[in-house]
Amino acid sequence: MSPRRFFVGGNWKMNGDKKSLGDLINTLNTAQLHPDTEVVCGAPAIYLDFARSNLDASIGVAAQNCYKVSKGAFTGEISPAMIKDCGVEWVILGHSERRHVFGENDELIGQKVAHALESGLGVIACIGEKLDEREAGITEKVVFAQTQAIADNVKDWSKVVLAYEPVWAIGTGKTASPQQAQEVHDKLRQWMKANVSEEVADSVRIIYGGSVTGGTCKELGSQDDVDGFLVGGASLKPEFVDIINARA
Repeated sequence: MSPRRFFVGGNWKMNGDKKSLGDLINTLNTAQLHPDTEVVCGAPAIYLDFARSNLDASIGVAAQNCYKVSKGAFTGEISPAMIKDCGVEWVILGHSERRHVFGENDELIGQKVAHALESGLGVIACIGEKLDEREAGITEKVVFAQTQAIADNVKDWSKVVLAYEPVWAIGTGKTASPQQAQEVHDKLRQWMKANVSEEVADSVRIIYGGSVTGGTCKELGSQDDVDGFLVGGASLKPEFVDIINARA
């Protein structure tokens, strides 16, 4: 197995309330989680403080988005400085829902990545093609362009986890086959080697997202270049524990 530490992120998206999230947090705090797996939960902004205050210190917390500056007249936005002030150490950026529902482009996502990293947050940076792009045979072109926009804004890759999430597999119940996931992850690692460095290509964690469940996680997690998962719906359920322990 690779020396890269397995990483499992749970993206709660716009779900939960204090009662249901409190129950989930209690489940995670009392479960036997594989000690070699890094676990991070992406909470809605309004619950970041609640999640960080209640989750065991061994489990990380992520914001699901942030803005590209530290403060100012940006109604409805949150900054990395505020996220850090809540004791939270990660942010998810470039998720396909931010790109395709809210219209965020590569340039804005790159600026956000740069500012989050400068502020000392870890970044879970998301990339992935839509169904029409895969069917047109341009998956690599799309994900390489998205990765380039991120890479242009990264100085320290130790603070970045790259999440490959084929948009056609998010919340649809369709999962990329383990072979499809491995193929793209391998191509991404080759791209990193050619465009960043061999050292970064070997060390950066590339995780898979897109309808990951307790049933699909073991085979996906056994692929050489799949270093973990970004989990959506299943991260709100007790089966998230099984996904965390995919390599146990």
